[in-house]
Amino acid sequence: MRIMQEILIIEDEKDISEAIEYNLKNEGFRVSKAFDGQTGLKLAKDKIPSLILLDLMLPLVSGFDICKILKSDPNTKNVPIIMLTAKSSETDKVVGLEIGADDYITKPFSMRELIARIKTILKRYDRPKDHMENKKVLKFPNLEIDPDRYTVKASGKTIELTAKEFALLYFLAQNEGKMYGRDRLLDLVWGIDVAIETRTVDVHIRRLREKLGKIGAYIHTLRGVGYKFETK
Repeated sequence: MRIMQEILIIEDEKDISEAIEYNLKNEGFRVSKAFDGQTGLKLAKDKIPSLILLDLMLPLVSGFDICKILKSDPNTKNVPIIMLTAKSSETDKVVGLEIGADDYITKPFSMRELIARIKTILKRYDRPKDHMENKKVLKFPNLEIDPDRYTVKASGKTIELTAKEFALLYFLAQNEGKMYGRDRLLDLVWGIDVAIETRTVDVHIRRLREKLGKIGAYIHTLRGVGYKFETK
């Protein structure tokens, strides 16, 4: 029997929440809802849903704060989050992606597009282990990447990465010296049918460099072309 995936909707506008719930249930998902940030945060930690739809402008605890808290908790850091918000500026999108959101959808949105994005993200997260299957530990000066344990050690310290940050780093390191454009990285790391912007790649690269410290210099940028991993 196939286990139904559960989507947690944290949205204070009840009309929107109920419309999303109706459409998700028609697609075979289980749904739980919260109308304020505090309740949503508790549900996310208690139930560990398959995916969270997260509004930003929430009572009690903001969506940005919820995202940061969940992504810093080992129990919930790999739960995918799609932000739903009326804030449409590039700055808001970048901030959302930088703190760990997997996608960012502005209101008003197409319900069909939302469902498509949910399915795309869940498909990616359904097979995280397969993505690293039969892959070896990669070792470079002051850097070790272990795909079995999903661990990264840089300059002797263990670095905490999200699942997507790890996948991106491993892919680039495994193909040392090869340059990849943003569109190509979206195809190969995120999945060919992914419905997100190429700006997402830039955000993940920036976060990787910050977390890796001096070792972040191994990730090289060729302006207007893309990125490559090289220890030289």
